[in-house]
Amino acid sequence: MNETATAPTAPLRARAEIDLAALRANVRALRARASGAALMAVVKSDAYGHGAVPCARAAVEAGARWLGTATPEEALALRKAGLPGRIMCWLWTPGGPWREAIEADLDVSVSGMWALRELVAAAREAGVPGRVQLKADTGLGRNGCQPGEDWAELVAEALRAQSEGLLRVTGLWSHFACADEPGHPSIAAQLTLFREMLAYAEGRGVRPEVRHIANSPATLTLPESHFDLVRTGIATYGISPSPELGVPADFGLRPVMTLSASIALVKRVPGGHGVSYGHRYVTPGETTLGLVPVGYADGIPRHASGAGPVLVDGKWRTVAGRIAMDQFVVDLGGDEPPTGTRAVLFGPGDRGEPTAEDWAQAAGTIAYEIVTRIGTRVPRVYVNEEQAG
Repeated sequence: MNETATAPTAPLRARAEIDLAALRANVRALRARASGAALMAVVKSDAYGHGAVPCARAAVEAGARWLGTATPEEALALRKAGLPGRIMCWLWTPGGPWREAIEADLDVSVSGMWALRELVAAAREAGVPGRVQLKADTGLGRNGCQPGEDWAELVAEALRAQSEGLLRVTGLWSHFACADEPGHPSIAAQLTLFREMLAYAEGRGVRPEVRHIANSPATLTLPESHFDLVRTGIATYGISPSPELGVPADFGLRPVMTLSASIALVKRVPGGHGVSYGHRYVTPGETTLGLVPVGYADGIPRHASGAGPVLVDGKWRTVAGRIAMDQFVVDLGGDEPPTGTRAVLFGPGDRGEPTAEDWAQAAGTIAYEIVTRIGTRVPRVYVNEEQAG
């Protein structure tokens, strides 16, 4: 097993172990589900907390033909790290690094005229045509160009700039609002509108390399949405986009991150002893308490106070009282594991440990947030960096 840490080799206070073999297997499984389309591995937000550069490399090794980020800065960092091939970024604000993106050979998304005009100006300055993907708002109501006159104007202006050699329209795309809710009426409505907006643009002369709307849940459950490219975010990291759709194993996926910490203190206390801020937990009788040295500054959700599950010495325990900034407590029920014992907050779940979904349920959120919020104080330790055979 190949292992690299960004911290000393001494025992770590906490660690997020990232299994790159699992990530590569997930990419292959997702490619098989969308065999008629190319796959974009979305590595925004530091690869959902897993580490953008190592995860991007592993995804490309497993056959991802595109990488996707939200911000241009994220995409430029991938280029700087030597990632080849197609990289797309889609969240722009006025004055963004358009020229740098063009010169780094990125595909950039535009949703409105202001962005297209800034891109064209940067292309003139750089003397290099930009690669642009036009985003359609088919019903999500966030980024994207509205259908009708706005879409017509954006398409016309993009084609005009393309005829002048200032850009190439490489893609047409959109994003689902409710693909993680099977049967939601917006899914069919968005697909219908996307096809109409594609037909309009292609009827005016746009010849995109890729057309895409499928995110992780659509990749897993809506083959009619796959078109030329699917964009897999959370599923790349082995997490189901929604409990309604199934657990990761139902789709041949395995969670990539295992979060653990070293028990810092074990002590015996009497019954009636208050635990942590506010004494929201009081020991029901004589017991032992274990101190887990991570807290909300490390991304452990405070909303999971009194509910977050932890595997300690082979047994599930629950956060006792409030999660603090740097630490929380579990009631060990009289057991006295030695200090330094590994407390596993979440992992794949097949070794008895909780999963990120368990923490999401405890905190009243989604598993996306659980893994993405793990902070920089927690070193990422990469295992299986080299492909087998």
